[in-house]
Amino acid sequence: MIEYGCNTVLFKKYSLDTAVATLKKIGYDGIEISAIEGMCDHLNPDNKAEAAYVKAVMEKYGMKMLSCEAATHDIERLKKIFAVSAEVGIPIVNIGPGGKMGDEDSLKESIETVGKIAEMARSYGVTLCCKAHVGCSVFDTPTTIKLAEALKGNPYFGIDMDPSHIYRAGEAPENAIDSVVQYMKHVHIRDCVCVKDEDGDQILGGGPGHPFEQICGAGDINLKAYMDVLHKKGYGGPVCLEVIGPDLDLTDATIVAAKSLGYLQGITSR
Repeated sequence: MIEYGCNTVLFKKYSLDTAVATLKKIGYDGIEISAIEGMCDHLNPDNKAEAAYVKAVMEKYGMKMLSCEAATHDIERLKKIFAVSAEVGIPIVNIGPGGKMGDEDSLKESIETVGKIAEMARSYGVTLCCKAHVGCSVFDTPTTIKLAEALKGNPYFGIDMDPSHIYRAGEAPENAIDSVVQYMKHVHIRDCVCVKDEDGDQILGGGPGHPFEQICGAGDINLKAYMDVLHKKGYGGPVCLEVIGPDLDLTDATIVAAKSLGYLQGITSR
């Protein structure tokens, strides 16, 4: 059964305690804790007391830890994140691919780097997931499949399928899932309102828009079709809202999280 989570980066102005308390009230099953250095360090791997604090907050609100977003290839930082994740019980750590879009040599280098990180994750008993990211070496379905096929021998590796990046690369995410779902272990979800040219055509590679335009159901992506395919294919991993953008106050962040969950619950059977 799909479990719905929310990345705490949406509440980056506030403490982990405030983020988890709010998401519990909204009705999320769990959270994806942000460990994005310089943006939102709700999991600070350099703090030796971090594991105990994170555990205490999650137990306080009876919330499940679904994943962690590390968003780095820094090996020393990742070692610490994997160690804390193993201690806290975070099953999945998410990163991006890095590299340069449309460059075959860069893609090969990214696959090699992600493969080494996945082997390190395995040593901690944590699953590493990586997603297609517009502008990076893995940015669409074909490059995602190349990454997945190269690393399919590691059971501690999976694909994080984010429809907003696939859409911004010029694909329909609901059509892309079929060839990727067998590798998927995590989903980052959000909508987006893409930048368009004067003729009204989508400009590929643009940003996802303001956080209010990333609310599920508020943008251009056919998320209902996307979620329908996920259910038909039997995907049962986490689906975590990940909204990136300017700082929001608590009311606005709560609106984004609540409206997104309501939409997702409304279009899917649980």
